[in-house]
Amino acid sequence: MSGWVSIVLGVVAGYLFGGVPFGLIVGRLAGVGDVRHMGSGKTGFTNSLRSMGWKWALLVVAGDITKGAAAVLIGRMILHDPWAAALAGVAAVLGHIFPVYAGFRGGRGVATAFGAFLGVSWPAALAVVLFSVVVLAIFRYASLMSVVGVFIGFVTVVALVVLERLDAPYLVFALLTMLAVELSHVGNIRRLLAGTEPKLGQGGGRRPTGAH
Repeated sequence: MSGWVSIVLGVVAGYLFGGVPFGLIVGRLAGVGDVRHMGSGKTGFTNSLRSMGWKWALLVVAGDITKGAAAVLIGRMILHDPWAAALAGVAAVLGHIFPVYAGFRGGRGVATAFGAFLGVSWPAALAVVLFSVVVLAIFRYASLMSVVGVFIGFVTVVALVVLERLDAPYLVFALLTMLAVELSHVGNIRRLLAGTEPKLGQGGGRRPTGAH
């Protein structure tokens, strides 16, 4: 299989995997309907926690992590192409943020990005977890945890590539994944700077009609 064919297959598979809207699926199973009508209007873990509680939110985050890891592993273990794996991971994150199955309105890509980092390198994923837990424990802002965590993942992958523990394409994966997640948090970053960002578990009320 040629390199370009592998890359295209990886990107398409990654996007389609990433686009599976576990937040919406679990929200309907939990009886709350469309979680995008509540809280932040997103489909990821944080808004699921605010809208549905821990039990259901854990199902959402497990699904979102799995689809990110699966996208990368398809490229690594089935297509056997580092570029296919790297770009499949990025596509999975973009699929979560802009899901074709849900009107291109998804989450912010954090758990899916973590799953992709896990598929690329467990040390990078471990670094993300450790720093994320520390940030969340100290500050209790899920958004701050997310933007710091994905940056740490990027730095760790850079180090692993420099040390020749990972192939160079994963540097592109880490950079694009970090940018996708950081850009999806621009509003959160502004609220953090203004002191108006809700902490973990807060802000789960129903959104005004027509709000996006």
